[in-house]
Amino acid sequence: MGNSYGELRRLSENHAKMQTLMHYVNRETLMAEHRAQVSGKAAGVDGATKESYGAGLEEHVDALLGRMKSFSYRPQAVRRTYIPKTDGTVRPLGIPAYEDKLVQGVMAKVLTEIYEPRFLDCSYGFRPKRSCHDVIREINQTIMTKKVNYILDADIKGFFDNVDHEWLVKFLENDIQDKNFIRYVVRFLKVGVMEDGNISDSDKGTPQGGLISPVLANVYLHYVLDLWFEKVAKKHLKGESYLYRYADDYVVLFQYEDDAKRFYAAMLKRLAKFKLKVAEEKTRIIPFGRYKGTKETFDFLGFTHVNAVTRTGKYTVLHLTSKKKLKAKRENAKQWIRRNMHRPAMAIVGVLRRKLVGHYNYYGVNGNLKGLYKFYKFIRYTLYKALRRRGQKRKINWETFDRIWELIPRPRICKDIWQWSNV
Repeated sequence: MGNSYGELRRLSENHAKMQTLMHYVNRETLMAEHRAQVSGKAAGVDGATKESYGAGLEEHVDALLGRMKSFSYRPQAVRRTYIPKTDGTVRPLGIPAYEDKLVQGVMAKVLTEIYEPRFLDCSYGFRPKRSCHDVIREINQTIMTKKVNYILDADIKGFFDNVDHEWLVKFLENDIQDKNFIRYVVRFLKVGVMEDGNISDSDKGTPQGGLISPVLANVYLHYVLDLWFEKVAKKHLKGESYLYRYADDYVVLFQYEDDAKRFYAAMLKRLAKFKLKVAEEKTRIIPFGRYKGTKETFDFLGFTHVNAVTRTGKYTVLHLTSKKKLKAKRENAKQWIRRNMHRPAMAIVGVLRRKLVGHYNYYGVNGNLKGLYKFYKFIRYTLYKALRRRGQKRKINWETFDRIWELIPRPRICKDIWQWSNV
């Protein structure tokens, strides 16, 4: 993370409360954050981009710091836009003002260094050197080696939109004794959203599109869920139990069904205390594990997790691309090919190559090779049909198509989840 933040983690490991944090938001860190921004991104309500802000970078940063020191700096409303989803609906997207991105980026790094020594091993999302494959590997190993018979598959309803500001500030104040730093966090929480020229206030939730939102979300659930499970809830359970959380998605593994039911009831009360609730239609307790042999499955992080047996008859857990995700990805790829079918064939293949490699990198886990090939074959056939419809006098045949398609790498397993991680 760089020398500017190097001491923070060590200090956090040795001190209950962190002080004087605002000096980490300085000329050096803001300019480094500017360099880290991606060019060509859409602008927020200020209209500023990396290119326009960088034209007078030093003057802009010095002016920003002056306003921050006098507390006249106030984050601007987040510009809301929408991007289409494959099911025909749209997903809201928040675009902060450019200066706000820089300040949030630095503050997010400060918070990350403070909380990394404090967060528990059960949380994985938006943390350095921790990935979705790490948590899937841990779940796999726990089911395979521990006394797991039941799983609570939980889904918090609209978590990022319902984080309670007062509780979040209390959590932060438990670890941070810097009123000015907290003051700026609060200002980011309350910036509001601009849509069609109108600004709506934010009295709950974390900033849309904000760089600071993921770590604030982890702080909230660290206190609401992780610590409570480890320090309180487990004491009331008779058997083994294990919690694994990735951002606001989590599963809890139990030895006994009664423990699972008891925890579920307590969890609903716990979440309600902090203004959260589960999506009941997506939250359930299922029998699962090597002693159950059930056909029940659960979805987590884009994978469907299945009880299975190997060719030699031994129990195993398979982690397959979820049908819902695969359907969405197929439809997305199909629509993209239709929109771009008249581009040069090599240009189309170049983009599809990147899309497929990204798919392999995420879904290419042990036992899921067949699923990768399903997607690979679908893309191949869809592209072939599109190229044949282009209207040229001599339609492309399979022999010619395969010479183009040979640039696409075949599916392969990229992530080994059958080995213990070093996390």
